[in-house]
Amino acid sequence: MNVSKTAGELRRLSREPLLLLSIILVMACLAVFIVFPLYQIVKTSYITRDGTFSLDAFVRILSGGNLFNALKNSLVLALIVATISTAIAYMFAYTFAYVNVPFKRLFNAIAILPVISPPFVISLSAILLFGKQGFISKHLLGLSNANIYGLNGLILVQTLTYFPIAFLVLAGLLRSISPALEEASQNLGASKLKTFFSVTLPLTVPGIANAYLLVFVQSMADFGNPMTLGGNYTTVAREIYLQAVGSYDMQAGAALAILLMGITFVIYALQKFWVGKKNYVTVTGKPTHGRRMIESGPFRLALFIICLILSVIVIAFYVLVPIGSFIKLWGINNSFTLDHYKYVFSLGQKSMKDTLMLAIIATPIAGLLGMIIAFLVVRKQFPGKKALEAVSMLSIAIPGTVIGISYILAFNKAPLALTGTALIIIVAFVVRAIPVGIRSGITSLQQIDPSIEEAATNLGAGQAKTFISIVLPLIRPAFFSGLVYGFVKSMTAMSAVIFLISAKYNLITASILTQVESGRIGVASAYCTILIVIMISALLIVNLLLRLLGGGSKEQSLL
Repeated sequence: MNVSKTAGELRRLSREPLLLLSIILVMACLAVFIVFPLYQIVKTSYITRDGTFSLDAFVRILSGGNLFNALKNSLVLALIVATISTAIAYMFAYTFAYVNVPFKRLFNAIAILPVISPPFVISLSAILLFGKQGFISKHLLGLSNANIYGLNGLILVQTLTYFPIAFLVLAGLLRSISPALEEASQNLGASKLKTFFSVTLPLTVPGIANAYLLVFVQSMADFGNPMTLGGNYTTVAREIYLQAVGSYDMQAGAALAILLMGITFVIYALQKFWVGKKNYVTVTGKPTHGRRMIESGPFRLALFIICLILSVIVIAFYVLVPIGSFIKLWGINNSFTLDHYKYVFSLGQKSMKDTLMLAIIATPIAGLLGMIIAFLVVRKQFPGKKALEAVSMLSIAIPGTVIGISYILAFNKAPLALTGTALIIIVAFVVRAIPVGIRSGITSLQQIDPSIEEAATNLGAGQAKTFISIVLPLIRPAFFSGLVYGFVKSMTAMSAVIFLISAKYNLITASILTQVESGRIGVASAYCTILIVIMISALLIVNLLLRLLGGGSKEQSLL
């Protein structure tokens, strides 16, 4: 039966040459730029320099020493950061959903900051506040040998960077819980505290686990913060880069990458198949009134004060970087200067132009490719559809450093000698960005009746005409969301492209890392400030376009 079904699908595809060509091209691109690099990194991890099969790299890592410590350190750091971030995020989300407090827009604002900011912002602020010349460490506390580098510094910056991600997950979940369930508990005599532990908390367990796993993976894969603040505390993402670029030990780098990828795959599998199935339906479709918010009392006051203080701290960390970009020499000569921006717009101009050019090229490709794949997955039947969807979403679970080293291994020799070219950087941008576009497109298409497209086809419109004239306008918000995400990810990309830059094509994030390593914090702050301005401008422009094209609907707004 499956054979006859497949044969029928193939016959139907043969009558639609444009659709068949699209499927073949998409599959070919995914095979060349996702499957083939992953195959190369797996092969390299088992092959020595003389071409023989060996498990030596894995034995070296797991038998102890620096490589094993890097793996262990990453796990310890991820566990701590995920625990603290999820706890803070839950408190924020509960306050947002259950407590009537002012400045709720402030809570939403901090949720978008990690998305639009470079990977170094919190680390740079930590150095400006708690470094040897830090405002707090030296000038307020009088410490002469303050050390922000290492585990404690990484816990601080990663928690402040990633807890907003957990907040986004938990805020929506807590707001969607039906108030009737909690009111029923209280009507039966349970106190608010008892209701929380017996009703609210159990209903949010899947969301808590989901948020925890997301932050855990983000911490494990983090490259920018450990490179900036790691000090002697090595992490696996940082060690992959040092092994591949510093020691030229590609087998050890590849083996570490395989272990890191294996951990993230396990986490994503847990998230998808275990946590994803543990959902509790609380939206019944029956009419219900709004939740009675906590209006007063010491509990409300305590939550408000804690959330407000944490919000101000997060925003202060982000604001401090622009301030530092105008300081001559932080902690030593605090006079106002524009020298850092003069440097960026003169000697650093090339990296800005290269980043903008490559991101502008990659963004529409990623956006359109994401919508095409979403359309194929939702609307079409063809052999290999599940494989196409799975491979296209792979990069969301693969850490950037793994993609970077796999591209070096796959595209460093003929017939695909792309290393050092603009094309390889653009491809890396696209591969990292398309999963979000695909997910947004699938969600939007599932809400649209296929009969609309069938009507266009019956009136004589071809596949291309139907997709461009009917499908794309209907999924415009998802398309623009994919464009914004693709542009932001491309402009702030670090871990994947640090392996791929060359003298011909440099990127802003690589320039920031260079400035931090050379101690030029003011120049690095200027670079970060310019990046943040570009990100906010892009979001505002696209949001304005969405409002104009979508008739001003708030639901379509990206901000």
